[in-house]
Amino acid sequence: MDNLTHTLVAATLARTPLARAGRGTLPALIVASNAPDADILAALAGGRVAYLEWHRGITHGLLGVVVLGVASAGLVSLGRLALDRARPAPRRHNASLGMLMAVSMIAVVLHILMDLPTSYGTRILSPFDWRWFSFDWLPIIDVYLLIALVAGLVFGELSKDARPRFAAIVLAVMAANYGGRAAVHQQALALAPRLLGPLLPPACDAVARGFGRADGHEPRGLSRAPFFAINEWPRAPVASATGRPCLIEIAAVPTFVSPFRWRVIAHLSNGYELHDLDVLDARFRAPASAGDVFWRRSVRYPDQWMPATFAAARTHTAATFLGFSRFPAARTFSDPQGGATVRWSDMRFVGGFLTVDAPSPPTLFNVFVRLDASGGVVQEQMGR
Repeated sequence: MDNLTHTLVAATLARTPLARAGRGTLPALIVASNAPDADILAALAGGRVAYLEWHRGITHGLLGVVVLGVASAGLVSLGRLALDRARPAPRRHNASLGMLMAVSMIAVVLHILMDLPTSYGTRILSPFDWRWFSFDWLPIIDVYLLIALVAGLVFGELSKDARPRFAAIVLAVMAANYGGRAAVHQQALALAPRLLGPLLPPACDAVARGFGRADGHEPRGLSRAPFFAINEWPRAPVASATGRPCLIEIAAVPTFVSPFRWRVIAHLSNGYELHDLDVLDARFRAPASAGDVFWRRSVRYPDQWMPATFAAARTHTAATFLGFSRFPAARTFSDPQGGATVRWSDMRFVGGFLTVDAPSPPTLFNVFVRLDASGGVVQEQMGR
């Protein structure tokens, strides 16, 4: 999630019984709620590639909970001590260092748990395991969650005695939002095969799991994913045993506008097919028929790997991007001099803001590698 959301959650938690820990609880919650995103310092030191390499890594893993919790508590404790020396005041109930550590670790854990359901994902097992994990329930910025958090804090200002009650209501709404989005996400996955239509190829032989159909029949060899199935990547490549395109995975990623609108990504052995899906579309409540034409509004992106593509993938920039990207699509362009330019784009971040029918290459989530005629690297960069 974005840092504004993390900060508002911290302010809400400070109005729960956690506030009884004593003075310093609120700043500890705010600092610790944002501490995992200190990995942005990697961008200042090494640019975009370094940022992508370290983003949501160690600071979002098991060690990060302990280290950042202790560091946040220590920072707040020192700040409180300096403030008391500068402005002496009557003795107040200060939270102990141990209590600040406990509160800070709670805030760090909540930060990580809030990042996990987003389609961006996080690396919760780093540094022991650098794979990415996600549930695909929420976008990186949830405007409805922001509205609920702001409303709770504003109403709490109107009545200080009612602050704990408003905080409890907001946290309940927040939990309901996560649960509701998880349920709608499962519905989107169930409708996806019907959306993809007759052009959906059979599942690749090596694929062990997939997603079911709304009518209860499994789509061509894919089995229904459990409700709490977690996505993980990068994964080993899957090729078609017959040489014909086959289906590797179907994903539904959330959009910013509505919790009922999703972007369906069909990952094929030779490319990707993207669709917009509205689970409230009345046509999905009617029985499936041969007249369904949802599939005609698809946007296709090829994923072509050639000798130049494999050579470019060995560069540091490309390897970092491929370790981060869940759905990397490769395009290779040859030039008259015998060289080649290879471009990867992450399919989670292409398409227009409102519809996939307005495709536009992502800015940060693009990688270019230029090779000369002998296969030497001329240029590698991340961005447009």
